Amino acid sequence: MNHEHDYQQDGVRRLRADLALALRAAAHFGLSEGVCNHFSVELPDGSGRFLLNPRGLMWQEVQADDIVMVDVQGQALAGRHAVESTAMHIHAGIHRVARHAVVLHTHMPYATALTLTRARALDTTLSQNAMRFHGRVAVDPVYNGLALDAREGERIARGMGSGDIAFLANHGVIVCGTQIAHAFDDLYYLERACMAQVLAQSSGIGLAPASADMAAHVAEQTRGERLQSDLFFEALRRRL
Repeated sequence: MNHEHDYQQDGVRRLRADLALALRAAAHFGLSEGVCNHFSVELPDGSGRFLLNPRGLMWQEVQADDIVMVDVQGQALAGRHAVESTAMHIHAGIHRVARHAVVLHTHMPYATALTLTRARALDTTLSQNAMRFHGRVAVDPVYNGLALDAREGERIARGMGSGDIAFLANHGVIVCGTQIAHAFDDLYYLERACMAQVLAQSSGIGLAPASADMAAHVAEQTRGERLQSDLFFEALRRRL
């Protein structure tokens, strides 16, 4: 298989451009952390290969040509940069086991703050933004240190079950999806929902959640309307 040839194909170029845009947008909104954390997208050819941001670059500087192609074991196949080992293990495990096409992993502040609480995660019955995630959230209650082998990524993937949002205890979050634009939209609004919850809790005033039925209704409404996600991503392409 000619990995370099595939890396330069138009469809893969578009995916690289979109992944780089998602990284720059996340940095723009303060969702990045140093040169850590990673975004990935699986190639649609069924090969198990995926694209990943490189080691050592801050998200705001990542361009399409900086994105690296890796295999299902997380070994670099094409691109001009190295990749970081924990990224390979987490992302390869989720792509391989949970079969999500897009995997976004961050330590974004408010979502990560909630992983430090006893609840470990967002209350999806509170804000309207939180309700879009009702029934989609998995919680990994066990912190196992840095993901330095494939087993940890596979353990996280199995723990996600049917969820596409994972709160990792004492660590951060993972947002998955079928398209980069949709996963990024979820990432952005997940942090907004977590921010609203943390601010409300910090007020010391008792919280007033909606019913679980209402949260499920709003989640269904959101799933049926993704045009707003696409429009947001295209606005970011114009802006960034």
